[in-house]
Amino acid sequence: MKIAFYGSSLLSSYWNGAATYYRGLLGALAERGWDILFLEPDAFDRQQHRDIDAPDWAEVVVWDNTVEGCKTAMARAVEADVVVKASGVGVFDDVLLGVFDLARPDALTVYWDVDAPATLAEVKAAPDHPLRRVLPQIDHVLTYGGGAPVVQAFQALGARDCRPIYNALDPATHHPVQPDPGFSADLALLANRLPDRERRIETFFLEPAAALPQRRFLLGGNGWADKAMSANVQTIGHVGTAQHNAFNCTPLAVLNVARDSMAEVGFSPATRVFEATGAGACLITDYWEGVEQFLKPDVEVLVARDGQDVAAHLAALTPERAQAIGRAARDLACGEGNDKRGHIGKVVQRIGDQCQTAREYAPDDLRNGKKPVRPDRDGNPPIARIRFDMRVPMIMRHWQAPHARVSRVGQS
Repeated sequence: MKIAFYGSSLLSSYWNGAATYYRGLLGALAERGWDILFLEPDAFDRQQHRDIDAPDWAEVVVWDNTVEGCKTAMARAVEADVVVKASGVGVFDDVLLGVFDLARPDALTVYWDVDAPATLAEVKAAPDHPLRRVLPQIDHVLTYGGGAPVVQAFQALGARDCRPIYNALDPATHHPVQPDPGFSADLALLANRLPDRERRIETFFLEPAAALPQRRFLLGGNGWADKAMSANVQTIGHVGTAQHNAFNCTPLAVLNVARDSMAEVGFSPATRVFEATGAGACLITDYWEGVEQFLKPDVEVLVARDGQDVAAHLAALTPERAQAIGRAARDLACGEGNDKRGHIGKVVQRIGDQCQTAREYAPDDLRNGKKPVRPDRDGNPPIARIRFDMRVPMIMRHWQAPHARVSRVGQS
């Protein structure tokens, strides 16, 4: 079984927090026998800031950021049994929705939304948004999170099946390491500067820093060089994934701040939450609905509703308590019985079963070169139900390649 995945980048986390999410999920599928084709654009200087080599479990195609490069990459959809278009590729996103039209008639089609609340707000504001046409025609919508509100919103737009695939911990790559003095701080935050998160970062990070001039604050991520902030905040720019463990393990505590849309909808824990958990860090997170479904407040995580809460948590936090919170969170995520690899195996089997069903369902349509009209969520045969446990993050693995399989397309 072959999957063609159109996403932002597998090779680089530069301006691309979804990289570790993709690596874990697709690496786990490859481990179960899937043939992975990942197609990413040469955009936003990501190829100049790769933090892994191409893994040996995937063929990675880097396509030129031009119309011709995009078209050449899209043409490869015909090779796949499952065609996935992720949101947030960053260039030609609307054009790339055309991969669903190029997919084979028997292929399973999936829209994978890594920022569902923001996507839904965008679609709501645009009656002619291209997703309105696409959603009723494809088999599945999978989302980064969002819980019932997101599922219901996508179904209201015509999606046949919508399932949250929550963020995850890969214990092979995110784990405790020795502290790095370069990341020493009382509170550290790793976050790119984005318009729909900047105000919340001011509230939950910069304002507490100004209120606690005697404490040290560390800010990693792109875009902050010209931002006004108090003298006790050190900015360090992009932090590659190879340094994430040290970044999380060294400070007294690390902070998570959700984007506006994800905080509003809830049930959308960021990748950083699980990276910090894996490293055994003491995590302080802004409040969003559903946080207690993932980590227990005051035991496995500290929850703040505003900047004053952050300052209060930090003022009361001792090294001993910070270590206890980090240890409890890591024990939850990595404890015996919490391995979700079996869940992924079931998902793979269900996807495979549905691909086979699609081939058998409408042979006349296939002979005529038409895509079969698959049943809706109330019809027969049933659409595969892709479901993950919300309480504990999935545990997945990925590898760094001894032999790269990277090709480039669309260059003039």
